[in-house]
Amino acid sequence: MTEPHTGARILSGMSQQSPPPPPPPPPPGRSRGPGSGPPGSGSGSGGGQQMPRWAIWVLGAALVSLLLVMSLGSGDNRESIAYSDLRTKVAADQVDEITWSNDGGSITGKLTDGTEFSSNGPNEPPEDDLALFREHDVEVKFSNPQPSIFEVLLPLLIPVVLIVGIFWLLQRRAQSQMGGIMSIGRSKAKTYSTERPGTTFADVAGYEGVKQEIKEVVDFLKHPERFAEIGARIPKGVLLVGPPGTGKTLIARAVAGEAGVPFLSVTGSDFMEMFVGVGASRVRDLFQNARKLGRAIIFVDEIDSIGRKRGAGLGGGHDEREQTLNQMLSEMDGFEATEGIVMMAATNRPDILDPALLRPGRFDRQVVVPLPELEERRAILEVHSKSKRLAPDVDLDVVARGTPGMSGADLSNLVNEAALFAVRSGQDEIRASDFEQARDRVLMGARRESMALSDPEKEVIAYHEAGHAVCAAVLPTADPVHKVTILPIGMALGVTQQLPVDEKHIYRQDYIEDSLVVRMGGRCAEDLVFGVISTGANNDLVGSTELARKMVSEWGMSSRVGPMAWGSSGEVFLGEDLIHTRNYSDETARVIDEEVESILRKQEERCKQTLLEHRKGLDLVARALLEHETIDGSEVTRLITLAGGTIEPSDAPAGDDHPGVDIGPGRGPDAPVTTPGDALTGSQPPPAPPT
Repeated sequence: MTEPHTGARILSGMSQQSPPPPPPPPPPGRSRGPGSGPPGSGSGSGGGQQMPRWAIWVLGAALVSLLLVMSLGSGDNRESIAYSDLRTKVAADQVDEITWSNDGGSITGKLTDGTEFSSNGPNEPPEDDLALFREHDVEVKFSNPQPSIFEVLLPLLIPVVLIVGIFWLLQRRAQSQMGGIMSIGRSKAKTYSTERPGTTFADVAGYEGVKQEIKEVVDFLKHPERFAEIGARIPKGVLLVGPPGTGKTLIARAVAGEAGVPFLSVTGSDFMEMFVGVGASRVRDLFQNARKLGRAIIFVDEIDSIGRKRGAGLGGGHDEREQTLNQMLSEMDGFEATEGIVMMAATNRPDILDPALLRPGRFDRQVVVPLPELEERRAILEVHSKSKRLAPDVDLDVVARGTPGMSGADLSNLVNEAALFAVRSGQDEIRASDFEQARDRVLMGARRESMALSDPEKEVIAYHEAGHAVCAAVLPTADPVHKVTILPIGMALGVTQQLPVDEKHIYRQDYIEDSLVVRMGGRCAEDLVFGVISTGANNDLVGSTELARKMVSEWGMSSRVGPMAWGSSGEVFLGEDLIHTRNYSDETARVIDEEVESILRKQEERCKQTLLEHRKGLDLVARALLEHETIDGSEVTRLITLAGGTIEPSDAPAGDDHPGVDIGPGRGPDAPVTTPGDALTGSQPPPAPPT
C-alpha cells in the first residue's frame, strides 16, 4: 500500500553459482587503463602517427632565429666615418685604399695605420674627388656586390610556404571533422579509478538499508571468492528508485569512491543523437570498454530517457530510442556473458520502464531510496552543517521535526538559505531564527515587502486566515496550528501553517474530514463575517474537491459507492496509453460526483457550525492578525480560550520548537488563479495525497 505523508512534501512508498574468473586486462600500451581518459578516446596504433602540434611552432621559431642570425652576421666591425671626414683624411695622406660600391654608394677602405673604415657617398665619385684620390696616391677600386643565394630565394619561398601552410591547415580541419563523424558512435562514459578521490558512504547520511544493499555489490567486486565459496551470485543490475532529490546519484558517486574497480558513469541522454544507430553503437562501445577493464561498474543516470516501454507512443518499433534499448538489453543479459560487470541505474519514474529491463538477469534488484524519515533528516542536516558556524540556540532535532517530507536536496538548500539569511543580517553565525526564515522561504517564497494592501483587503485576509486557524485549533484530529500571518509571502497574501505532531503514514477518515473543514475555514469565515465570498478560496476548493474525489473513487470512504477503486485522473501518458480512458460508466460517474458534492456540503456545514460556536474567538484572532500581522499557534489557542471556546486536549498547539508545514488558505481573497498547482500556496494537496 502506498503510504501518504503530510506536510509540505509527499512521501510515497513503493507507495547463485560461482562466477567464472573475468578476462585478464589488456597489456599496457594496447588499450586504455583505468583513469586514462574516456573510453574509446585512445589514439590509434601503428606507424602512421601524426606530427604533434607543437612541432609546427618549433619549426617556425627556428626559421625566425635563422633570419635573425643571418641579419646579425651580415654586420661588420669597421669604423664608420662621414664622407667629408674621408676627404680630409685623404688630403692628410691617411688613407691607403678605397673600395667604392656602384650599388648605393657604399664605401669601404683601409687607413695607412691598418684600420678599416666604412662610409657612404654618391653612387659615382665626383671628378674632383677622383683627382684628389690620384693626387695623394690612394688606390680606388670599384665593386658590384652580388646578393646571396638566401636573399634571392627568400622572396620566392615566402609565397610557397604560405600556400603550403594554408593547404595543410585545410587538410587538418577536414581530418578532424571526419574523425569526429567516425567517432560519433563511441561511448561518452567517464571512467573513475580507485586513485581518483571522491564521495564515500560516510558522506551519505542515513539510508543504512540502501547502503547495505549497495555495499554487497562493492564487496563482491572486491572479494569475489567470499561469495564463490557458497555459490552465491551477485545481482547483475541494481536500479535505484526514488523521488527527485533523495540522493540516488550521490549514492552512485559513493560507490565510485568505495569500489576497488573502475566505475563508468554515463547519463541516459548521452546515448541519443540525431544520427540513426548512434545510441546502439555507444551502448556496444560502453560494454566493450567495460569488458577490457575486467571487473567494472557501469552507472546510467536517468535511465528512463532510454528505457521507456517499447511500443508506446507514436515512434513505432523502429524508433531510435527503442533500438538503443534493444542493444542495452542484449548487452546486459544476451547471448554473450558479461560476468564481472555490474550495472547500476537511477530513475524517479520506474512506472515507464520496459518490463524486459526490470526482469531478473538484468536489473535483479530494485533499491527504493525514499524521502528521509526524522532520524535520517537529522543525520542529513548534520552532514550539510559541518562547514557551517551554528549558534548555540540551533537544535537540529527541532529543524528535522519541522521539515517532514523534505528530501536531502531540500535540506541542503534549507541549510544554505539559513546561512544566507545570517549573512544578510550581518551575523557571524547561523541562529535558530535564520532556520525559521529559511524554511518559510523554501516552502512559501520570499516576503513581498513592496506589496501595499488596503485596509479592507487586510481585514478580509485576516478573517480568512483566522477561519483556517480557528478550525485547525478546535477540531479534534486536525494538525495543530504553528503560525498564522497576513504578510504577503511568495505568491500568497496570507498563510496558515500547521505542523503534525507525529509523522503519519496512514490516514483515518475522520482526520481527512477535519482537513476538509480546515480548508473551508477561510471561505466560510468570509461568508459569515462579510456576507460575501471572494476569490481567495479558489485553490482551497480545488484541493478540497480533489481530496473528496479520492475519498470516493480511490479510498472507498463512501457508503454509496462502496469498496471500489475507480482509478485517478493522473498523467495522461505514462508510456502505456496515449489517451486516458475511463473504466466506469456514466451512471457511476454521476454517483461519484453526487457523493463528492455530498461530502463537501457536509463538511461545509460542519465548518460553518464550528465558526458560529467560536465566533468570538474568530474575531479575537482576526484582530490580533490586523494588529501584529503574524501570531503563533499558542497565541491562537490562548485567544480562543479567552473567548470562551474549548480546545480538545489532544490538539495541543505546536510551539516554537515545531516549525510549521504549509497547508493554509492560500493567496488571499484577491489573488487570481491560473492553475491548481500554483494557485494558493497554503492549499497544497491534502494530508492524504494520491497513491
